[in-house]
Amino acid sequence: MALAFPRPLAVMTVAALLLAGCSGGKKTADPNAPVTITWWTGQAEDAEKLLEALAAEYHTAHPNVTIKVSAGAPTTDELLTKLSAAFVSGTHPDISYAYGSWATQLAQSGRTQDLSAEVADPKLGWQEFPPAARATATVDGKVIGLPAVVDNLGIIYNKKLFDQAKLAYPTDDWTWDDFRAAAKKLTNHATNVYGTAYPVSGSENTTWMLWPLLWQHGGAILSKDGKTPQFNSDAGVQALTFLRDMAVTDKSMYLDQTDEKFGPLFLDGRVGMLITGPWQMYDIKQRKLEYGVAFLPGFNGDHQTISGPDLWTLYDHADPNRAKAAKDFVIWLTSKDTDARNSLVNGNLPLRDSEKTTPAYQKFTKDFPGAQKFVENLANAMQPRPTVPGYVELSQYVGDAVSQVLQGAAEPKAALDAAAKKSTEALAQ
Repeated sequence: MALAFPRPLAVMTVAALLLAGCSGGKKTADPNAPVTITWWTGQAEDAEKLLEALAAEYHTAHPNVTIKVSAGAPTTDELLTKLSAAFVSGTHPDISYAYGSWATQLAQSGRTQDLSAEVADPKLGWQEFPPAARATATVDGKVIGLPAVVDNLGIIYNKKLFDQAKLAYPTDDWTWDDFRAAAKKLTNHATNVYGTAYPVSGSENTTWMLWPLLWQHGGAILSKDGKTPQFNSDAGVQALTFLRDMAVTDKSMYLDQTDEKFGPLFLDGRVGMLITGPWQMYDIKQRKLEYGVAFLPGFNGDHQTISGPDLWTLYDHADPNRAKAAKDFVIWLTSKDTDARNSLVNGNLPLRDSEKTTPAYQKFTKDFPGAQKFVENLANAMQPRPTVPGYVELSQYVGDAVSQVLQGAAEPKAALDAAAKKSTEALAQ
């Protein structure tokens, strides 16, 4: 199973993290000392087995390092809450999986390690990771981890439904008007087929799908100093109005209240196009569905997308041996050879540019048609999501606004203005 998952956002207050206090110690590490580190993978059972095998492989090569592997929480979404409690009790792991949108909250805990010195070493190859992933891992100049998953949003479409509707397949040059027109023609309410779908649970899944349209219209999420919401600008209103027109006027958009239905509906041939990422390819492969991949539609030639990098975040226990062992393991885990051998087989995009030269990458692009398109689409991910205090709350407010508008319960301008007012308060805290 792929390590990449859709991105619903767990919620935790900054105050809970700040109870954790500060990290300690500056003692010199002994690289040969016996040491045990804990690793919370945040993954489902089958993915965790893969990671357990990696930990065992590393232990064989480094007998003094024992790695205790567990999911850390029943689901990835619950991991942030578990980390919050563990920070307070001092039982936090040495390494954990983390959604990139949690980066600021984790950094504020005072428990994260700083890998700034390691990434400055040319041997680590920091520049090989996509810019959005590097930006997400860096909070206030401190590098709190290394990328675990890189991805982006594009279009995956069902070729059979397009053929039945006698429609040309989406191209990388499509406009949003092209997308809307195709969705209308694909929709057949008599057979419960929709042109596209959108999650309206109010989670980060709801929010982050709006940001590319905002950016393409020339808008911004926040002011340059990260303190003032700007998503309720004319650009934001135009972006949300477009989505509202598809959902309310055209009725060509299936609205998923749970974040969990639109993927299976696509697999069942009930949705013609998904705005989604490479993680979807793993499930599609199991169903042997005929599909294609294209960049996100554009506005005025701008096909900007969004990347949702996740992290292997590292934490301090005031023990230099544990700190070094955790760093060394994550550097090995995200190295060209290790990642190529293990992540690519599950449909994840390569973490590093250098992996494109490996036999594993050639097999990856063959096994997952369209994977190369998502790799190319990383160049369209020009802006990261903000890593500022208050983004978690902002995401909730925007997600709720989008959900209300797409269900016809609010107007775009009023909903975004209300979300901006609440977000201003969250950012001020």
